[in-house]
Amino acid sequence: MSRRSVVVLLLCLACGEAAAHAFLDRALPAVGSVTPQAPAEIRLIFTQKLEPAFSTLRVFDAAGKRVDKNDKQVDASVMRVSVPPLQDGTYRVVWRALSVDTHVTEGDYTFQIGK
Repeated sequence: MSRRSVVVLLLCLACGEAAAHAFLDRALPAVGSVTPQAPAEIRLIFTQKLEPAFSTLRVFDAAGKRVDKNDKQVDASVMRVSVPPLQDGTYRVVWRALSVDTHVTEGDYTFQIGK
């Protein structure tokens, strides 16, 4: 096998590995957003289907207190959790996603409620 063929093969393998993770595609409320009204739920949309039993989604207030209703639901590539009526302020969303092909991604972001 030529050196060029080996390089192409390695690049193809690397691309396949990168495509195998469930990355966060969109979030509602959006990452870093300021929204005038409190949402009823936090919804995350991923690039791949998730394994519900091993994926988590939590929401914390500025003091670090967990504020979601602990009722996470996963429907294919969408993970959501309900929140009670939230006051104005900054909230942190923390997630861990296990794709159905067993790769884990995790992260967090903040959003604000208020003007």
